[in-house]
Amino acid sequence: MESYDFVVIGGGSAGYSAAVTAAHLGLKTICVEGAEELGGLCILRGCMPSKTFIESANRFLTLRRAEEFGLSAGHLGFDAAAIIRRKRKLIGGFAEYRAQQLNSGLFRLARGHAAFSDPFHVEVSFRDGRAERIEGKTFLISTGSVLNTVEVPGLDKVGFLHSDLALDTERWPRSVIVLGGGAIALEFAHFYNAFGSAVTILQRSGRIMKEADRDIASALADAFQNRGIKIVCGTKLKAAELSDSGKLVRYEKDGVEHVLEADEIFFALGRKPAVEGVGLGEAGVSLGRGETVAVNAMMQTSQPHIFASGDVTGLHEIVHIAIQQGEIAARNAKNLLDGKALQAIDYRLKLFAMFSEPQLAMVGLTEREAEEQGIAVRVAKYPFLDHGKAMVRGEVEGFVKLIVEARSGEILGAVVVGPEASELIHEIVVAMHFHATAGELSTIPHYHPTLSEIWTYPAEELAAVRSGVASNATPAPAAQ
Repeated sequence: MESYDFVVIGGGSAGYSAAVTAAHLGLKTICVEGAEELGGLCILRGCMPSKTFIESANRFLTLRRAEEFGLSAGHLGFDAAAIIRRKRKLIGGFAEYRAQQLNSGLFRLARGHAAFSDPFHVEVSFRDGRAERIEGKTFLISTGSVLNTVEVPGLDKVGFLHSDLALDTERWPRSVIVLGGGAIALEFAHFYNAFGSAVTILQRSGRIMKEADRDIASALADAFQNRGIKIVCGTKLKAAELSDSGKLVRYEKDGVEHVLEADEIFFALGRKPAVEGVGLGEAGVSLGRGETVAVNAMMQTSQPHIFASGDVTGLHEIVHIAIQQGEIAARNAKNLLDGKALQAIDYRLKLFAMFSEPQLAMVGLTEREAEEQGIAVRVAKYPFLDHGKAMVRGEVEGFVKLIVEARSGEILGAVVVGPEASELIHEIVVAMHFHATAGELSTIPHYHPTLSEIWTYPAEELAAVRSGVASNATPAPAAQ
């Protein structure tokens, strides 16, 4: 039986980054990955393939708007098979590179399924039928997530698309019912709408993007509806059935039952931690809400020598945060073995981006989170509708918002709903990294005309309020 300082279960983004970090710190490390393909969710079925599809959708939307810019694009069409071929080629390259990284020899890669037999041992069942018992001084659980199949009567029988399956199907639906109102639901609603499918979103809660402030959700809903996407919120899903011409969903709203019919149903009601078969009970690892692996700020589970990171924790299920968690876990494993103090993770600069049209990006605190934490804030917004470069681009939906601490003016959060939001947000990430105030941001030169100069307007407003230039201004009310 071989013994290791650090045993990583799962070779996705979190597991790979943790294994690399641990190896560089001098820990004898093994990474166990049981999936048929190496790469993890982001590369194989998540971020990269979906954004490849969305890039095709964005280019097609531009072509559809050619006349608005005095151009003629001729006959418009698309080849679903060609879109998928491009995706497969790109993802194949990304996956091959990750496989090379995992097989670099920096740590041992074991292609098999690992399950705890007790808190310090895992049994590895290899793909070739062999088995091996491995001892570890510290461990990391980074097994990712799987589709969360919410029970809708008849849905399994009817069949449905989801974020894994839709990325490899060449059948193009004329109409789609999207179940869900989160990021995955809205990205795929944008994607199908761009290529001409009639799209209806059925959301169970009272608004789409329920985690965001109300003004953000409203701006997104308005933009989607302006494109012809129907949104029905506050629904209770009753059943799915086959119809003569496709599929239908029965749902209830305000006590009245409705029927919606379409070619296809797209399921986007979330994912859940992939913990089945990992042997968490044998390891003495406690679960949190929704079968998540409960962790503290040091990424430790209920067993101090067993860490967890990525989607399996249910905390901010975003790749760059999973990587950060994995790296923190590896460093803390080293500190634990060396008898040194452990490092807590800092989510102050937590980022989120959604690649719909318009895009959404957020960093730091939302107004609602600030209110929940008892932090007094001031808020300023500026619309793209009044911004020159956005007008030139013909992309005027949405706004930017800065959230600052009421007394100091330090930037605590920011939001972009609009063009290139996923890029624009990084200016505020840098500012927040250095604990900049809105006043300091307002003094930084910005080239004209650019999208990024839009940040100067809310920054100047907040700086003026703090200096007393606009002393009659009052803090913005917290969003509901």
